[in-house]
Amino acid sequence: MYIIVAKYLIPKGYRGLTVFPFVIIKHRFDSENQTLINHERIHIRQQLELLVLPFFVWYFVEYAVRLLQYRNANLAYKNISFEREAYANEKHVDYLKNRTLFSFLKYV
Repeated sequence: MYIIVAKYLIPKGYRGLTVFPFVIIKHRFDSENQTLINHERIHIRQQLELLVLPFFVWYFVEYAVRLLQYRNANLAYKNISFEREAYANEKHVDYLKNRTLFSFLKYV
């Protein structure tokens, strides 16, 4: 995992994003934020499980479905299974040690 600070690559309203093997964050001080980094590490594991490209296809298809379902962009984002898993477990620093394969499926 490589952390890159790039303020202008992060969409407004977000603090970071992950594209294996890179975690791109908006502010340097966030590189010390354990919760944010753990959230992005969970995304790295999800991307590896789905061999990266299928992760992004699934992510955007699910976002589109949720957008139709909720008619609210933020609510659609928060209900993507990958995000639900990451938000639910971002404060558990040992989560990835015990996480089983394809755990995001519990959040679909």
